[in-house]
Amino acid sequence: MRLGGFFDEQFHSPEAWVAILQSKGYRAAYAPYRIPTGGRFPSDGDLLAYRRAAQDADIVIAEVGAWGRNYVAEDEDERGRAIEESIQLLQMAEALGARCLVNSAGWRRDPAEAFAPAIFDLIVRTIQTILDAVNPTETRFTLELVPDIFPYSCDSYRALLEAVDRPGFGVHFDLANIAVTPYLCYHSAELIEVYVAELGPFIRSCHAKDVVVSKGMVVHIDEVRPGLGRLDYHALIGALDRLDQDMPLMLEHLPSNEEYRLAAEHLRSVAAEVNAR
Repeated sequence: MRLGGFFDEQFHSPEAWVAILQSKGYRAAYAPYRIPTGGRFPSDGDLLAYRRAAQDADIVIAEVGAWGRNYVAEDEDERGRAIEESIQLLQMAEALGARCLVNSAGWRRDPAEAFAPAIFDLIVRTIQTILDAVNPTETRFTLELVPDIFPYSCDSYRALLEAVDRPGFGVHFDLANIAVTPYLCYHSAELIEVYVAELGPFIRSCHAKDVVVSKGMVVHIDEVRPGLGRLDYHALIGALDRLDQDMPLMLEHLPSNEEYRLAAEHLRSVAAEVNAR
């Protein structure tokens, strides 16, 4: 397992970026560029410099994010831009040697439409279009498991893998996103076992978050810092380490460097308890 996360510090060179990562003990990193919708892309030379710096420091670049690109938008121009920019981002991930490009499939104006068979088919065609434009060999295009659109479960991700039928399509794993009932929050080891058994060979990167269930008749699940919730990180880290010792486990959604430090400290203590390497 390789731990990584976001940070507050600014950097303007590969050397400064690596120094920040090393100061936090991270052996995995988010891509050094976060390209907003309509944003400018870095040069090939800059990408190569960051790739070499990461390799020299034994840091794995876990993910390039394609966030904000809506593959199921009703507006065809918006959808077309999402595909075009994702092709560029997948090329960037390949140039960086990142393990994956990750995005969610998107959103509909009427959320109930998200689970229609036509939306599944649209997602399949979109992934195929992006992959066929790049044909990546090092990186993989992935969708984050989310509760509100495909892929929302192990079975739906397996169905996507089979329908897309491209070697460049992989899996992104986020346990907190699929622990969507109190039972799953309290018995997440069962969830981990199923997903790793079914999707393990395709998993390229993982997010590290935690959840708590609020008391009441209506179910409400909140995201919290790893270590403050109920997810079984002993089971998760043990399973990931057995699957791939270089698997990135990436912290996210925390408000400050101090919160990231505390989360990393907790996950390292768990890794030591399960003898993860």
